[in-house]
Amino acid sequence: MPALTGPTPGLSSLAPRYPGILSDVWGVVHNGITPHWSAVEALVTYREQGGRVVLITNAPRPGSSIIAQLDAMDIPREAYDALISSGDATRVLLENWRGRTVARVGPAVDDILFEGLDLTFGSDEQATAVAVTDLDTDDDTPADYAERMRIWKSRDLPLICANPDKVVEEGERIVYCGGALADAYEDIGGRVMMAGKPYNPIYEQAKAMLDEAAGRRFDKRDILAIGDSVRTDSVGAAQFGIDLLFITGSIHAAELDAFNNPPAKRVADLVSVSRANMVGFMPRLAW
Repeated sequence: MPALTGPTPGLSSLAPRYPGILSDVWGVVHNGITPHWSAVEALVTYREQGGRVVLITNAPRPGSSIIAQLDAMDIPREAYDALISSGDATRVLLENWRGRTVARVGPAVDDILFEGLDLTFGSDEQATAVAVTDLDTDDDTPADYAERMRIWKSRDLPLICANPDKVVEEGERIVYCGGALADAYEDIGGRVMMAGKPYNPIYEQAKAMLDEAAGRRFDKRDILAIGDSVRTDSVGAAQFGIDLLFITGSIHAAELDAFNNPPAKRVADLVSVSRANMVGFMPRLAW
């Protein structure tokens, strides 16, 4: 691909090359509070023209609950064909702890992830693993869990992280996610298990959904990833072998000065560490 010289004018310029899209949700379609309507409209238009869209999110809850959240935001189902979450992929990992005691980190809203898995929540001293959906509150930082991590490490507990994102856009601010705690635990030598982005299992499942929606098997060269995170979306696209449209105006907005026409080289340098094939970038997804 030729080097990019500036922002992509719109999804319409890339759509003819890619009949399938795997799009991130948080930071692309909405900011956790309100939709990014230009992105919603772009995906609706893309599907009206025959494209297929699977939303792929590191939200630590089952996909059905994420769809309900999108419904509550008035994001139309015409914007996507299917959705898969990190929570869906993590439930497969948690099956190995069925009938056992695990320690819990994360808000009560995420408890739906564990329904039907026959897990008992217990103390750090009783647990056989630590299940992390997110930090307990949006004001927490990984440093707040230093003493708990010391106990987990002393007992060699695996940390099963349902949300590999380190940070996420929450309205006008950036908050820590479960992936930041997982990183901190790894830094002290703890064992971490994750199944969401950037790991291949969630992409394999998302591609299967894309194939089903289209009624045919897609070649990877026909699929475009859209995302706002170098660590998850860019690395995930690179590892799975699909091209990337990078959204600059979310968690990397400040470092890129995303809304003031940053030089293409600045964006390319940021994304280059992931080895993703970035075919375009824009501050917000738009048609």
